Amino acid sequence: MSYCTKERACSDLAKPPVNEPREAEQFLMQTPQGNPLLLSHTLQELLSKDSVQVELIPEKKGLFLKHVEYEVSSKRFKCSVYRRYNDFVVFHEMLLHKFPYRMVPALPPKRMLGADREFIESRRRALKRFINLVARHPPFSEDVLLKLFLSFSGSDVQNKLRELVQGVGDEFVTCRLATQAKDFLPADIQAQFAASRELIRNIYNSFYKLRDRAERIASRAIDNASDLLIFGKELSALGSDTTPLPSWAALNNNTWGTLKQALKGLSVEFALLADKAVQQGKQEENDVVEKLNLFLDLLQSYKDLCERHEKGVLHKHQRALHKYSMMKKQMMSATVQNKEPESVEQLESRIVEQENAIITMELRNYFSLYCLHQETQLIHIYLPLTSHILGAFVNSQIQGHKEMSKVWNELKPKLSCLFVGSSSMPTPPLSPPEGNFFSN
Repeated sequence: MSYCTKERACSDLAKPPVNEPREAEQFLMQTPQGNPLLLSHTLQELLSKDSVQVELIPEKKGLFLKHVEYEVSSKRFKCSVYRRYNDFVVFHEMLLHKFPYRMVPALPPKRMLGADREFIESRRRALKRFINLVARHPPFSEDVLLKLFLSFSGSDVQNKLRELVQGVGDEFVTCRLATQAKDFLPADIQAQFAASRELIRNIYNSFYKLRDRAERIASRAIDNASDLLIFGKELSALGSDTTPLPSWAALNNNTWGTLKQALKGLSVEFALLADKAVQQGKQEENDVVEKLNLFLDLLQSYKDLCERHEKGVLHKHQRALHKYSMMKKQMMSATVQNKEPESVEQLESRIVEQENAIITMELRNYFSLYCLHQETQLIHIYLPLTSHILGAFVNSQIQGHKEMSKVWNELKPKLSCLFVGSSSMPTPPLSPPEGNFFSN
């Protein structure tokens, strides 16, 4: 049964079949003919798999806000559903249960006491990055878990998600090539794994610093907007001052009155400059900082996967070998001491069970490396995102400076009336003369 038919209504997707564990594995991440280990995706193909929007639902009126809800809209499934943060948590848990050897992005933290709007908006952005990375990940994108999460409109989505994984093993159990993974791996897979891990750690550290600087640049643009707006308001306040001018200060001209009249009108241009600066800052937050955060989330999920490999299947394999070694020693000791046949048979049975466990752990270890190899390829497929990010940053800077420069140039002629002498002739210099302004 295919579950990619987009024409079906959301209500028809309420009860997805449970017995669909192999559909995602049948294509095995779109591999070229020959070696199923190698991927043939491009970045554009991954990005075009789906585009998911996550928007906050307006708070309902009442004494207390019990939880925040999100409207999750999938372009691929042509559906919008309502989800709470805990729905994302269960979905995340089920993905890890079913795909322990894949890059499952982390979720943002749970709402803390006294969380403000800034935290809620930050978490919304993080949830959007999470669901888009999942929706574009080859095995996840074809799995029934994702389809249910993005299209099921019932109220018990958490139970439905749990039902889908009940009685179904993880990817090692359902993948038809799991037990043959070792045959497709290069002989130096351990060395390649170590080198890839080090490279991606370095890439992560650099992108982390880039993201921090991009955040500061965007923040400075917004701070600059605030300063420009206040600057313009102060000029306007100065021009609107109604304090009477003493006759002895006015002398024979109306310089102060002319100056006030000119200052009063400048706040419009400064407000426009502030608006342009805000637009630039917001654009860089959305097009630069968010894309950097998306890539950082992906890199972090790779780092987390490497840790799961080392602390999970590899550690279990080593423990199983140690336990097997201890059993063999006990067997040798029992044989030497001529213990009762029943106890020896029980020990032999346990050794056979442990041997089977070791074989399974060894196969899982190779399958974990197989998946790691593919996930490493996915990271490199995403690397050209760097050019998208830099392009967005450069375009934002060019457009922002161009628009602000236009306003500054429109503002400049209006300053001529600020430099009027007693003869009502403009005073040419618009900047202090060369040299020390305060020189005697």
